[in-house]
Amino acid sequence: DEDADEEAEILEDVENLKKAARAYLHPEVGVRVEDTTLFGRNYFERPSAPEVETFEEAEERAKILAEAATLKKLAVDYMHPEVGVRKVDGEMFGRNYFNRYSAPETEEDEFADERAEALAEAAALKKLAVNYLHPEKSVSVEDATLFGRNYF
Repeated sequence: DEDADEEAEILEDVENLKKAARAYLHPEVGVRVEDTTLFGRNYFERPSAPEVETFEEAEERAKILAEAATLKKLAVDYMHPEVGVRKVDGEMFGRNYFNRYSAPETEEDEFADERAEALAEAAALKKLAVNYLHPEKSVSVEDATLFGRNYF
């Protein structure tokens, strides 16, 4: 009879494992309460539960965050022109209108000299603008005879 009792316990354990496996594999069935003294608390639908945002709110939040990221990128591009433009897409291209075969002849020497002076002035102005927008950069001195005293 000990063997029969042990066999009954094993079969009961197997039946309990089968119930647990079925409950795990089929959560849509729900929980059936066999004992009336058992109860549980739903932490998701109780009145004091934190509010859950809807799908529309989540979509709106994603759109707002994407727009903020785009605005941040534009602000960085505006405040740091020295970074330059990076090619992002392989389908992006541009045409060089200056080195093509049908381009007009190059300009005369005096116009080229004036253009070079204007570009040199523009480069100097750009350097001043970068120095103005980035006061954290230190000043580099190219002439050893120049000096200054820091009164601060």
